[in-house]
Amino acid sequence: MQKNDSLDFSLWMLIYPLFFGLTIWTVYWFELTFGHDFKEFGIYPRTFSGLKGVICSPFIHSNVEHLYSNTLPLMFLSAALFYFYNKISWKVLVLGILFSGFFTWLIGRPAYHIGASGLIYVLVSFIFFKGVFTKNRRLVALSLVTVFVYGSMFWFIFPVENKISWEGHLSGFIVGLVLALVFKTEVLRKEKYEWERPDYNEAEDPFLQHFDENGNFIEKLPEEDTSEAEMHPLEIKYHYYETKRNPSSGEKA
Repeated sequence: MQKNDSLDFSLWMLIYPLFFGLTIWTVYWFELTFGHDFKEFGIYPRTFSGLKGVICSPFIHSNVEHLYSNTLPLMFLSAALFYFYNKISWKVLVLGILFSGFFTWLIGRPAYHIGASGLIYVLVSFIFFKGVFTKNRRLVALSLVTVFVYGSMFWFIFPVENKISWEGHLSGFIVGLVLALVFKTEVLRKEKYEWERPDYNEAEDPFLQHFDENGNFIEKLPEEDTSEAEMHPLEIKYHYYETKRNPSSGEKA
């Protein structure tokens, strides 16, 4: 992998996800402490006032269970985004929030749609499809991990439960797929084998030196060092022992 394709760790890759998690918990704590209800700041489809929820809804949750179920995926997936796709991470986050919220506003049922799940579906979809499209083994591995951990979430892009905003999930999933198609550069490229690199020299490849021009394997045995043998020639000495017989038994003594 070339130098500009390397993954460089930065402390901010952990600080940002922690900040996101702390923010949504702080908003919920503020609601409980001061008796406010921020649900009206959610997305209310096809109304002008409901457009403010495109930006505000990811930070608002209905209860602790809803909040907890979104916190860990949001932090894990955003950390993966900042580490593996650092150059385009903020673009994916901002565009993901705006477009998934707007599409939810277009297709959603007449109710308040709140929660960070729309953004989570953006991240799941983007990380999965982008890894598949780039064909980089580390990004493909990340895609497989994402599917293994969050694969069950894909069922909720369909109307399987009335209390769940499947419209927000579907919008996030589609937006993540589109962003994975749009951002074709500035990510890790497919890794090249040694013989695919421009500086590859076939004559210097130690593996190919074991084959002739017809592709037949040549077994090369290590050459013997004869200098030591020439300095100290081999000497063979024979020892003769006379055999005596016992006259009484006829056996060898």
